[in-house]
Amino acid sequence: MKDLYLLDPDITFLNHGSFGACPKPVFDAYQNWQRKLENQPVQFMAIDVYEHLALARNKLGAFICCGGDDLFFIPNATTAVNTIIRSLDLGPGDEVLSTNHEYGSLIRAWEWVAKEKGFHFIQHEFPLPLKTHEDFIEDFWESVTANTRIIFVSHITSSTGLIFPAEKICSRARKDGILTIIDGAHVPGQLALDITAMDPDVYTGACHKWLSAPKGSTFLYVKNDLQSLIKPLIISWGEAGDDPGPSQFLKDNQYQGTRDPSAFLAVPAAIDFQKEHNWNTVKKSCRELNRRTRDRAYKIIHTDPICPNTEEWLVQMASVEVDVNNEQALKDTLLETYKIEIPVFTWQEKTLLRFSFNAYNDEHDADVLIGALQDIF
Repeated sequence: MKDLYLLDPDITFLNHGSFGACPKPVFDAYQNWQRKLENQPVQFMAIDVYEHLALARNKLGAFICCGGDDLFFIPNATTAVNTIIRSLDLGPGDEVLSTNHEYGSLIRAWEWVAKEKGFHFIQHEFPLPLKTHEDFIEDFWESVTANTRIIFVSHITSSTGLIFPAEKICSRARKDGILTIIDGAHVPGQLALDITAMDPDVYTGACHKWLSAPKGSTFLYVKNDLQSLIKPLIISWGEAGDDPGPSQFLKDNQYQGTRDPSAFLAVPAAIDFQKEHNWNTVKKSCRELNRRTRDRAYKIIHTDPICPNTEEWLVQMASVEVDVNNEQALKDTLLETYKIEIPVFTWQEKTLLRFSFNAYNDEHDADVLIGALQDIF
């Protein structure tokens, strides 16, 4: 399927996890929306766009199993989580419980607002290697206290590429009266998502990563009975504007000043692309390639795995620890000498190399990486 993507054929691209890669038919749909906008900008932006957004929301809602009116499009998960953090009524004595595996910009956002408002942002540290989801839940709940108001966790972590038991976390938190905010940036298109079954209070997922929609397309879902609490990060026209609704939640959050909505409107094309190309089969192949590559890598780098090599923890992305003194030098060598685009970074005083596979990858790409690691290590 490499020919269906716009990627540089001279680069072995093993970093779908960072920004995704948009297939040609989806990118064409994106540009078609831009042309429609430019053909009659006033008609499109002041009138037509709201019907188009409703259709896109409903298509996405059906894909992730929730109502289309319970979500809105937003450029990225960082903006989505910032919207929620700024909406929460938290103060001195309150606790937000998270983990030490969360995305860096969101840790910073929580810590920033915690300092402003006086609540405590707590990152539970998990001993490695992680073993089972059941152990994870019991370990995590040791940090829950009578003051825990919010649980904020990833569904799939960015740095470590791990599946966290989000549905079990939501279920147990609900029994304890704790609100759940789930960062699912890496989930849509990589892991089946059923918002109704999971029943989180808040969930955000990127469409431009594993769903492979154009860059700058993400959704923010908020449970219906909490929507009145959400304050728009950018205050715009709201009910005084052109948005016909159907709720204050959408009127306040869907339009936040002039911006190109084409990436949002191309999300249905991304969903259709995956359906047309038997994506369950694609995902299965990528998961198997990911686990094989992880096993091969550990035989070369001789470091300790951070979790078992099973579908309980891993999907199409995996991080392995590498014993190097200069992470940037390793990244540069892999790109400049071996033409491999792959992230190398520091996490919890460990240097991690993270590879991710999608439809355009095959065994040859894994072989190129393994060959490079054999040369370097």
